[in-house]
Amino acid sequence: MTSKTQALFILSLIALWYASNIGVLLLNKFLLSNYGFRFPIFLTMCHMSACAVLSYISIVFLKIVPLQRIKSRSQFLRIATLSTVFCGSVVGGNISLRYLPVSFNQAVGATTPFFTALFAYFMTLKREAWVTYGALVPVVAGVVIASGGEPSFHLYGFIMCISATAARAFKSVLQGILLSSEGEKLNSVNLLLYMSPIAVVVLLPAALVMEPDVLDITLTLALKHRFMWLLLLVNSTMAYSANLTNFLVTKHTSALTLQVLGNAKGAVAVVISILLFQNPVTFVGIAGYSMTVMGVVAYGEAKRRYK
Repeated sequence: MTSKTQALFILSLIALWYASNIGVLLLNKFLLSNYGFRFPIFLTMCHMSACAVLSYISIVFLKIVPLQRIKSRSQFLRIATLSTVFCGSVVGGNISLRYLPVSFNQAVGATTPFFTALFAYFMTLKREAWVTYGALVPVVAGVVIASGGEPSFHLYGFIMCISATAARAFKSVLQGILLSSEGEKLNSVNLLLYMSPIAVVVLLPAALVMEPDVLDITLTLALKHRFMWLLLLVNSTMAYSANLTNFLVTKHTSALTLQVLGNAKGAVAVVISILLFQNPVTFVGIAGYSMTVMGVVAYGEAKRRYK
């Protein structure tokens, strides 16, 4: 592959990663808030079902990565634990989208490094340089400011969003602990292959108990809106595509590039969501979100320098 072709391939991957991530976020918001489909647990179950099927196709038939087998019962139990935490983070994020605009959801989600550093400190006793921790101050301060300046602030939605962000950070630290031995490490595509079916098993009873009218209302909506099933299918496929392209972008670029692209992706999602959903924004809210993003950038740089 020539350098020009390689560059084009990487740019295409990044574009697909952006489209999948932002697309699934905006479609989730549309379905849960604007469309009358108020079932975040069932929606997450659809995502996990698609991830299970498409991961299997990607690994077994398309051979994107080699199949890594589970080697012990204890490894399976660790993966099941990760899957349960992963479920909690995705469901929490989807619930928050019912009550909060995407722009504010992204501002809160940007605090992931703060929770990751917190959990790493207490769970692995991993210490960072004080400069690195200092960079987390604007990350948290920005969200506090953005919360005060958010016209559509909803306390329950905010609690769900913070919980989802903390669970996402907890899962990444837990993954480092549980799958740390060289023989048990799984790449993210194989990990998703094993986590997704477990997630479906966890989410199915939860959806039936906590969202008992999900099938009736989904069928009613499907009769009223003929594109209902297509929207759910596209949304679920995008959820898998977001995971796969994240793995491929990580593989073909550096960790620093991924971090910069991730920060920019959040900002792009915010701008597109404001244009699409026309949710009111204030100068204070924008200033708070900008402070959080700058804090995340400073944290990444400090972590790299003081490794």
